[in-house]
Amino acid sequence: MTNAHAHHVGVTVSDLERAVEFYRDVLGLDVLERFTVSGEAFSAGVGVEDATGQFVHLDGDGARIELIEYDPEGDRRPEPDVNQPGATHVGLGVSDLDGFYEGLPEGIETLSEPRTTESGTRILFVRDPEGNLVEILET
Repeated sequence: MTNAHAHHVGVTVSDLERAVEFYRDVLGLDVLERFTVSGEAFSAGVGVEDATGQFVHLDGDGARIELIEYDPEGDRRPEPDVNQPGATHVGLGVSDLDGFYEGLPEGIETLSEPRTTESGTRILFVRDPEGNLVEILET
């Protein structure tokens, strides 16, 4: 049996350019590549008839973040709370969580101010423009 290893975290979005601006400009991730995938094999592989995917890969310093905009676009899911089964989030580390928080542009939704958990980890959850959760940890 072959052991799996982490390759990327995928986030489906409805507005790819808006999402790229957030992950690049607000979170500071570098764009690695942009590409489009379509065709019968892709449609069958993702289980979406006549699918085309616009992809942007970002460098999360060891964790590749993949933003995808699909055509056709599916139904929007309700904004999940972090404790709902099936909820997902991207986790990113920063060296100065308070400085990161203070530098957030106006209008970025956070779940709270930075907090220190019982384990001693400092965390902050923000929502990207699509409502997806991003956890920022002080590392």
